[in-house]
Amino acid sequence: MSSFDKAAAGKHLEAFLRAVGAPVDADPELRGTGARVADAWVDELLAGYAADPARILAEGTESTSKGLVILAGVPATTMCPHHLLPASGTVHVGYWPGPRVVGFGAIARLVECYTRRLALQEDIARTIADALVVHLGAEAAGVVVDLVPSCLTARGERPHGAHAITTSFAGRAREDAGLRHELLLSLRATA
Repeated sequence: MSSFDKAAAGKHLEAFLRAVGAPVDADPELRGTGARVADAWVDELLAGYAADPARILAEGTESTSKGLVILAGVPATTMCPHHLLPASGTVHVGYWPGPRVVGFGAIARLVECYTRRLALQEDIARTIADALVVHLGAEAAGVVVDLVPSCLTARGERPHGAHAITTSFAGRAREDAGLRHELLLSLRATA
């Protein structure tokens, strides 16, 4: 994140815990929780704000390949912007190359760039797919995000074991049902 004040965040987190009735001053396990939570949020959970998708995808290699490239099962955790609760699972990324391809590590870093932000699952799928077309020059891209959202399973109806699956397509795949079918069929083969 561009600007942050960990000390202020820690104090506000401790005030929040007191406001909801947690015994911050009496329970030794809660001493220092505000500072630890602030560190986790700034250094890890929101680290994606510091990442630049254009830079992640800048180091590509020229390629004449036009076949579908898939990186399936990328582990991911994101934070729901509505409830500030985690959603964890996997992200599957596929793209049809333009003039360049990137290493699979770059794709994994791109997933982390967008999942380590306060983001809706639907937006994560869209931003990853769009970045591949815009910054890599892919002809088409598709992303499937399969997460277990704590805001669903730990509160409200609590349907334990429920997954939320979202998809997004960019470039030619947005209009071409055949490309979308190819990606989804290929992902089914990896399961």
